[in-house]
This record gives sequence, C-alpha cells and structure tokens, in this order.
Amino acid sequence: MIFTQFVDDALGCASYLVGDENAGIAAVVDPALAIEQYLEEAERRGVRLVRVVETHTHADHVSGHGRLALEHGLPVSVHPLAGAEYPHDAMEDGDEIALGEVVLRCIHTPGHRPEHCCVAVVDRSRGPEPWLVLTGDSLFVGDAARPDLAVEAREGAEGLFHSLRRLVELGDGVEVYPGHVAGSLCGKAMSSKASTTIGFERRFNPALAFDDVALFIAESAGISAPRPPNMHRIVELNRGPFLAAQADAAELPAPPPDAQVLDVRPFDDFAGGHHAGALSVPVAGTRFSTKAAFVLDPSRPVVVVASTADEAAEAARGLRSVGVLELAGYVLGGGQETLPVVELNELAELLAEGAELVDVREKDERDSGYIPDSRNIPYRLLALGEADLPRDRPLVTICESGPRAAIAASILAARGYDARPVAHGGIDDWAASGKPTVEFRRCGS
Repeated sequence: MIFTQFVDDALGCASYLVGDENAGIAAVVDPALAIEQYLEEAERRGVRLVRVVETHTHADHVSGHGRLALEHGLPVSVHPLAGAEYPHDAMEDGDEIALGEVVLRCIHTPGHRPEHCCVAVVDRSRGPEPWLVLTGDSLFVGDAARPDLAVEAREGAEGLFHSLRRLVELGDGVEVYPGHVAGSLCGKAMSSKASTTIGFERRFNPALAFDDVALFIAESAGISAPRPPNMHRIVELNRGPFLAAQADAAELPAPPPDAQVLDVRPFDDFAGGHHAGALSVPVAGTRFSTKAAFVLDPSRPVVVVASTADEAAEAARGLRSVGVLELAGYVLGGGQETLPVVELNELAELLAEGAELVDVREKDERDSGYIPDSRNIPYRLLALGEADLPRDRPLVTICESGPRAAIAASILAARGYDARPVAHGGIDDWAASGKPTVEFRRCGS
C-alpha cells in the first residue's frame, strides 16, 4: 500500500493519494485545485491515477476534481446527496472502490454536509479490517466539524453526533487522517497535528465526550467563528460543471482603472509606496488565501501587485484556490501612495491626541482583553462597506500582532480615511508592557 498526505498550510486543508504499489494504481481523495503535486507523487511512486474521491462538496476551497477529470480522464466518486452537476459515480454507504489489494470503503457520515462521507482504507494483504480512515470534515484532531455550513446548525449537529459514534466503532487502533488541520474555518479548536488515532480522540477530543445527543447539539450548534469567505460561490463551483485550469496571469504596465488591486508584497513595501486604492495582503503571511478572499469581491477582476513574477504566480494560485478566478494580470512594483505606520510606543500619545482606535480582531478574541475605549470591527467586516467611522481624525488599527491591522488600514485608506496601522506589534505586546486592558465579562461571571 502507498499513502501520502498533502497539507495546504495556507488553508489548513489536507488531501491524500492512496493506492497499491504492486497493482500500480492509486486514487486521489479531496484534491486541491493545484493537482500537479499528485501527478508528481504518482510518477515518483510509479503508479497510475485511476480515480478521484470527494468526501463532500467543499465550501472553503476549490477542488481539483475537474482538472483531474478534464486533463487526465479520471472518474469522480461522490455521494448522491451532493447534487453534483458533473459526470460522477455515485458512492453510497458501504460501497467499496478496489485499488488492487487496497480498498476504499465508504462510510456515510452526514453532519458537516448531508452528503459527507468518510473513507475507511483496508489493505487486504494485511487483513480485512480498516487500519486508517480519511475523515474529511467530520472528525478532526482535537475537534469536530462545524455543522452550520450546509443546513441549520442544530440539524447538522444531530447528524454529526451519530456520525462520530460510527467512527468511534472502527476501533481505537485505527489511524485518523482528517481533511483539515489548524488554520481552517471548518472547525473551532483543531490541532496542527496531521493525524491521530480513534483511541486518542476518544480519550481527549471534547467532541467525543458527549453521550447525550441534546448536550452535543447544545455545545456544537453555537458557532461564533466566521464562515469561510466566498462559501456559496465555492460550493457552486465544486458542485457545478468541471472547472478547467485557468490561464496564467499576464504582466501589465499598470493596474487598469476598473480592477481591484491586491498588493501581495511585504507590508513595509506597501506602506512605503503603493498604487492608489490597493489593498495589502502579503502572500508570504499566514492564511493568505483566506484573508484575501475576505477583502476581495470575487466577481470583479483583480490585479496582483508583486515584487517578482514568482510572487505574483504564488498569489494567483492562492486566489484561485478560494474562488477568485478573474485575474486581469499582475504588476511588478508599487506606486506613489504611502501609509504611515504607528509604532506601539507611539500609540498612547496618539490616542491622547484624539485618534480613534479600531480593534480588528474577531469578537471572541477581543473579549479576552482589549484596550479601553477601542472600537471592535473585524477586518473582514470593514471590507463590506462603510462602518460609520469618523473622517476628522486618524483611525489607528490594531490586532494581536500586526498583520490584520495592516490589512484593515489598507482597506480604510483605499476609502479615503486617515488610517494608520500598528503593524509591528499589537494587543499582546501592549498588555505585556503593563499597559491597561479590559476583559469582557458576561452577566453572572
């Protein structure tokens, strides 16, 4: 048996190549849009790809099943409840896909989505029982999937409760390989570890601690995390006709006047000189694809501003992975606009002079400790439009350590505000220096 895990750190997504080396064939489970990695691994292993398996219709990233089907003629298997509009083979509970002595066995596990399935992997040369399971978006390392992305949260949570019980029945020794690790918005507290076992999760995963379905629903249905950006668009792309590879973006002399401009250079380069109206999301930063998708309109053309052609190509791959497909091209180098940066030791004086502080973290982060008199607007919500912010004084943006504050300031500056980010530090450093913060306390606590 051959088995390879692929993890996209920018999205927290995992995909897999599984096959039989002796038979010389393999399948890809939950492929990313960048399919080259699977082709290279298959060639390295000396096997031929013969099938694609989707555990469900993904809501946070564009799948590569269309490219594998169109470019390499691979059939695609998915559960009928996915409502797939592309040619596919129905894969229902108990169905098996044989890859030589390796068998992929479908376990229908609704909850995250109605069509969701896990894939138990059996190596018949070792025995008749599965020794690992690909859990997709159901059981994670240290967490379970959110149930509110396809159906009402309580309905999804009830389905997820019963699905998790089925997985536990596989046995403590079965290895678990999830569809997501930390960094994804499809769970709440998942680990960055890439695998686990049923036994470990049964002992330590809070989602498996509930024997009562009502208690599980009450705990799981209350979701405060934001939904993945472009969620509905991505679902329709993944459910609809096969999506072909996108053409490479061409270099342009300057951004066209009607395009969105996304500057993916390091933020200090952006602050020192950028094109008018540009938004800053550095491609070298964490979770580039998700952050960019939160601030861009996927239906409008995007021009990438980069330092090099390779940096532009990396950004294009990341944008397309989250459904931002309309790339008008890329421009090398910045423009004449500048953005002042606030150092942390300057913040107290600026606030005393009347600047308004905007905390751009998520609400649950802010509740753990914030600077008095600051206003909380998550950066992703600033991208949606006006927020009744003053134009007669500076707006200072801050987050836990700087990156989101920088994005937020670029959004506000593009709309004509006097925006200034705390880009080299944040709330954590403010508190560590002994300056005052306030913790949100709920009634009765």
